[in-house]
Amino acid sequence: MYKKLIFLLFLLPLLHGCVFVIAGGAVAGADVIHDRRGAGTVVADRRLQLAVIDAINRDRDLVRGDYRVKVVVYNGTVLLCGQAASAELKQRAQTIAASIEGGRRVVNEIEVSDEPEGFWRRRADNALTARIKTALLDITSLPGFDPTRVNVTVAHRVVYLMGMVSHEEAEAVAAVARDVGGVDSVVKVFEYTD
Repeated sequence: MYKKLIFLLFLLPLLHGCVFVIAGGAVAGADVIHDRRGAGTVVADRRLQLAVIDAINRDRDLVRGDYRVKVVVYNGTVLLCGQAASAELKQRAQTIAASIEGGRRVVNEIEVSDEPEGFWRRRADNALTARIKTALLDITSLPGFDPTRVNVTVAHRVVYLMGMVSHEEAEAVAAVARDVGGVDSVVKVFEYTD
């Protein structure tokens, strides 16, 4: 009995943010509360993202060696970034993503490169993503702005920003992201609420 209690107490910090809201049979994370998309759209986006990732991973030419294609979906917009070995493979990834039902548009930002990035470069991009998300917490001049409404993805020091924001919020977020050390450029893939 005590072993189980200690084990559960040990796991509790790991479960932070995993509170679920069950509505109409759909399960969505607690982030839905802050999201401007409806719970159904959040779930549909996640399903679409997983379907596109699965389809791309089935194409062995796209994921050979250290080549990686990142897939992010927000409100039906599919963002593809990462690397491919040729322009043909970049186009193939876009064709695969467009063939999956549920997407409204595909934004193909895959970089064509002879040399794939390595493990440490991907880790550096992950660290840069975390620094940008933390920097967004400093935006306090915009009433009602919630940085959790902005999806930040980094590939090769290029920052991709997605979300449903006002033009004022988009400019503030892009300015903050540009000021973070290590960022080469910022690409806005926002949908605007105004």
